[in-house]
Amino acid sequence: MREDRLEHKARFDLKVWKGLWRFVSHYRWHLLGLVFVMTLVGLLEATFPYLTKYAIDNFIVRKSLEGFWKFVVLYFGLVVLQALNTYLLVYLAWRIENGFTYELRNGLFSKLVDMPPAFFDRNQTGALISRVMSDVQRISTIMSWQVVDFVWAFSTMVFIVFYMLKLNWRLALFVILAIPPLALVSNFFHVRILKRFRLVRKLVADITGLFNEHLMGAKTVKTLAIEGRLESEFGTKAEELKRTAVAAAALSALYTPVVVFIGNLVTALILVAGGIGVSKGTVTLGTVIAAISYSIQFFEPVQQLARILAEVISAQASAERIVELLNAPVEISDDANGLELEIEGNVEFDNVTFGYVEGQEVLKNFNLKVRKGERLAIVGETGAGKTTIVSLLARFYEPTAGRILIDGVDYRRIKLSALRRQIGFVLQTPHLFNDTVAENIRYGKPDAKMEEIITAAKFVNAHDFILKLENGYETVVGEGGSKLSTGQRQLIALARIVLLNPKILVLDEATSSVDPYTEHLIQDAIYKLLHGRTSFVIAHRLSTIRNADRIIVIEHGKIVEEGNHEQLMKLRGKYYTLYMKQFVYEKESEILGEYKT
Repeated sequence: MREDRLEHKARFDLKVWKGLWRFVSHYRWHLLGLVFVMTLVGLLEATFPYLTKYAIDNFIVRKSLEGFWKFVVLYFGLVVLQALNTYLLVYLAWRIENGFTYELRNGLFSKLVDMPPAFFDRNQTGALISRVMSDVQRISTIMSWQVVDFVWAFSTMVFIVFYMLKLNWRLALFVILAIPPLALVSNFFHVRILKRFRLVRKLVADITGLFNEHLMGAKTVKTLAIEGRLESEFGTKAEELKRTAVAAAALSALYTPVVVFIGNLVTALILVAGGIGVSKGTVTLGTVIAAISYSIQFFEPVQQLARILAEVISAQASAERIVELLNAPVEISDDANGLELEIEGNVEFDNVTFGYVEGQEVLKNFNLKVRKGERLAIVGETGAGKTTIVSLLARFYEPTAGRILIDGVDYRRIKLSALRRQIGFVLQTPHLFNDTVAENIRYGKPDAKMEEIITAAKFVNAHDFILKLENGYETVVGEGGSKLSTGQRQLIALARIVLLNPKILVLDEATSSVDPYTEHLIQDAIYKLLHGRTSFVIAHRLSTIRNADRIIVIEHGKIVEEGNHEQLMKLRGKYYTLYMKQFVYEKESEILGEYKT
């Protein structure tokens, strides 16, 4: 299992959140509207206790109804306005949350599409999925509903302090003096909560990756009968997550009682001081009741701020993971003045050096020239560098030294889209999308008409079997083409290449896992497909490359033999040894197969 290499920062960092601003900027007017509405909500909530004080001192204590009905109309009007504000805040928060989620997921997907294969070698698929789905959802909640709560809490606290100072500055001091210890408590808790929630998010990503890996390898798991071991492994990881999450939640939960304790203490002090003031006649009853109400009300938004802080702290890890993914360098990108070159097919590797890991070179000072239309076969033991050569050709990776020239032009000067559009890959295990047969063929050319799709299918001998499918060309092939055989998937992949009409073709033994009849169909399609195109054929079964214009034998990243089939057989060197071993093996398999039959 690959380790997720994107590291998290050690401290809470506001810059991380600023890095997400561009995804919410499209909704800045909604956000400003939300801030205004929530400020108004805070003002009204702070106003109601002041109105209560007015009612007690002017109607209850005086036992008078003078101005009472005007007061009732004003109070009712504020209640209606508050109800309208509640509707607006819910509407605006939902718009921001869903819009932000849409923008951010699109941004992340675009980023991942642009990343080279090396990035996916270093980062686990499940962990990346976790970022795009659960991390984004967590952050979008912060950017909408937590903004609602924060603005409400902050504005309510400010207006409460304002009204309390207006009522009685001495009683207001009890609340104001409680703010510094609350700040110290918050600082103490937030560092520790952040550390634990970072670990929780990492474990969630690990479990997502583990889950994805086991599902993708379900058949292998069954054939090896290792279900029990995997269940144990998953259970151990899940148990670790549970313990860490509980510990993080316990620390976060401890925060609120501390705030409540300070709030109750302040309320008790106001009650005592206010009661003394009433007995001395220096404070009105309405003022004391309003002050107590404000004290209780003040610490409710404080608790909300504590909760928001805990939420933001716990989401900090998610924000870091997302921003680091967004800021991850695209190691392979277009030149600023990239060329839309129409390729002819001449290829040259000029002193190319490359290694997947620094200091471990797969190719060193590698040189190779392939002429337009030449059929080149690449032979060698596993790990010799065959796949590396064609991966560099498609610019999935770039040489650490040297150049690769296409028609005499350094291929780094050619636009990636132009380069890859003109290089067709036929892989040993082709990938089909969970879509119809027609759409899978059309992926190479999105604007292709149905007539072109059928022509391409006929060219590769796929038309007949497609018509026999349940819905013909409109048959959905399943995830990865699971509803089709390996040979059928290969033929559809070949039809896709025909539609793409590339100038350079790369084949990674397309017939190694199919029955003899399908192999014949595929070989016939490939033979027609190779005509007139520069081709690189990675050969696993040497009997399939006898007609290649040139064969090179790779060993430890270097060409050790070169020539056509007859020339290399006469040398009786590496190629001869490989060919004879495979020839004997194939004959033995053929004889044993006939014997079993």
